[in-house]
Amino acid sequence: MQRWIRFTGQTVAAGVLAWSLLWLTRPDAPPAGPAVDLSLPVASPVAQQPMPASDAHASYSAAVRIAMPSVVNIYTAKQMPRGRGWLDQRRHDYGEGVPQRATSLGSGVIWRPDGYIVTNYHVVEGADEIAVVLPQRAPLRARVVGADPESDLAVLRVEARELPAIQRRGGNSLDIGDVVLAIGNPFGVGQTVTQGIVSATGRNHLGINTFENFVQTDASINPGNSGGALVDTAGQLVGINTAIYTRSEGSVGIGFAIPVDLVDTVAEALMAGGRVRRGWLGIQAQDVDTALADNLSLPVRGGVLVAAVEPRGPADRGGLRPGDVIKAVDGRPVTDSAALTQLAAAGKPGSSIQLDIERRGARVTLAVTLGQRPALRRIED
Repeated sequence: MQRWIRFTGQTVAAGVLAWSLLWLTRPDAPPAGPAVDLSLPVASPVAQQPMPASDAHASYSAAVRIAMPSVVNIYTAKQMPRGRGWLDQRRHDYGEGVPQRATSLGSGVIWRPDGYIVTNYHVVEGADEIAVVLPQRAPLRARVVGADPESDLAVLRVEARELPAIQRRGGNSLDIGDVVLAIGNPFGVGQTVTQGIVSATGRNHLGINTFENFVQTDASINPGNSGGALVDTAGQLVGINTAIYTRSEGSVGIGFAIPVDLVDTVAEALMAGGRVRRGWLGIQAQDVDTALADNLSLPVRGGVLVAAVEPRGPADRGGLRPGDVIKAVDGRPVTDSAALTQLAAAGKPGSSIQLDIERRGARVTLAVTLGQRPALRRIED
């Protein structure tokens, strides 16, 4: 059955020696042997032109050398919950049912030289202990500085200085067909590089995160790659690998990364205050498609129907009412409820936005002062 998978890493029971992977070293590649000339004589009297170096030996080794030192392995441990049923209590009385500890693995990217590291929220969610392993260095204990479940990003901090921060590519300049490299720690085997292309940009409506604007790639992403780097051929970060689409829990060439511009915005907010402050309207919304418009006898097609309004919330104070259809925010057309959420969240709490609405066949303009979007409730084990 097809499904979306966020690769937290491969979770294993307590007792599995996952922590031993921290001390593995990788031998250097053996030196290349002497070159052998296997070319055949050219019968043509015209002298053969030498092949350009870029065509004769296409390699991304320079990009890997730049980016790889900035990608880290992340190991977490958490206490598994103990059941509270009668049978579990009886087992505990007899020395059974002792809480277990589980370990998992993922990847991260050094964001600043003074110890700040960016990874996926789901990599560190619920973790009691977090260890970060830099290439050729001993494990470092890490703490969570801030987390944003709605974008699936988190920032960690380790006690270290002069770390090799990742170089970041600015602007939304990725094109479909650009070559990209995924760097991470799949299956705990150690740092690994896979290569592919940008398959699509701006992917949303996938139901993975609340706020989505994914880069899609066919570079292999596997368990343990979550939180790792997606870089271009110059070794610059273009995204944080976060999820795949699969039918069998294995990579089928459809992976998704959070674009670097979104990562940058969220990471800076988390480092500054531990959370991301987003605008909030305080409504329940529903897309106005043809079927809904016909069913409710709405005079309009498209936009977003206000199904409910939070009492004394921002929209309520601004005059928005159930049954209104929001057509635009600050002049930008609203195509669906996801777009409305994105537009509202992009505003700062306390700022004012203009809503163009349809109300019983009349066009109305309202000014609404945004509130602060409530933090996403986390499900406790």
